[in-house]
Amino acid sequence: MKQRVFDPFRLDVPAFAADAAELDGQWPLTAFPRLAEAGATDAPDGPHEAVQWHARGESRGRRAGEPQLWLHLQADTHAWLQCQRCLQPMRQALAVERVFRFVRTEAEAEAEDPDSEEDVLALSRAFDLRALVEDELILELPLVPRHEVCPDPLPLPQSDTAPDPLQAQAEAAPHPFAKLAVLKRGKSSH
Repeated sequence: MKQRVFDPFRLDVPAFAADAAELDGQWPLTAFPRLAEAGATDAPDGPHEAVQWHARGESRGRRAGEPQLWLHLQADTHAWLQCQRCLQPMRQALAVERVFRFVRTEAEAEAEDPDSEEDVLALSRAFDLRALVEDELILELPLVPRHEVCPDPLPLPQSDTAPDPLQAQAEAAPHPFAKLAVLKRGKSSH
């Protein structure tokens, strides 16, 4: 019997689950435009990161009705983000391990998802596995990325404006109680 070939960009989820098939691979991080948008704009040059991924289908029989269709997904990569403390780029590990159960319609998925321990998705004729991997990696991004210890302190802003004339005048004028201090010192010496 010839084994079916599955396309991760147009995945036939029922057949993938029925065959208990597995797919794995690697995609360049540049293939995930929405994830790239969250990255640091001044990331260091060098070899581009890759997303390693693995997917496994599963069909679980039920006593009555159709079997349940499941997808087990693992993915990991590193992304360059901007530290919110020092504003320097930082390399952040992202890892995903999720289990999805598929149902026939969006309405079923919406109704069952809030009460399910697993994520519930609606079947589609051509499921895009790479889009799911990107969605899950985006959900793993930290809300406020920051180094454990920042490599360089944040530089203080330099003022490009002229000094405030009122502030300069106040700094140059003698303190209003300076004369009183002199008078007090003079009385205490008598």
